[in-house]
Amino acid sequence: QVQLVESGGGLVEPGGSLRLSCTVSGSTMDGYASAWFRQAPGKKREGVSCFSHSDGGIYYADSVKGRFTISRDDVRNTLYLQMNNLTSEDTALYFCSLGTSWGQGTQVTVSA
Repeated sequence: QVQLVESGGGLVEPGGSLRLSCTVSGSTMDGYASAWFRQAPGKKREGVSCFSHSDGGIYYADSVKGRFTISRDDVRNTLYLQMNNLTSEDTALYFCSLGTSWGQGTQVTVSA
């Protein structure tokens, strides 16, 4: 059974940084698309960034380009999301996915 566990969320001031981690167990990451999504209160879940399995590309939502960086460590079976220059608009529950599996999410709150 594939399990994904996110960590690294928290409360940060505007302009601050956080690094989210998503540890995968029960599967290797190789061969699957991996991604970060987020859902703010009252809003739909949106894609933030992903590693595409089909073309090997890395994609970012326009709202996070230049501020967020996705990376992965296939030895540690972990997906990361480095988030810099955070704003209140980034406040959300952040989820990772691997193929069709999802984690439970980690809360990111940006507030002064």
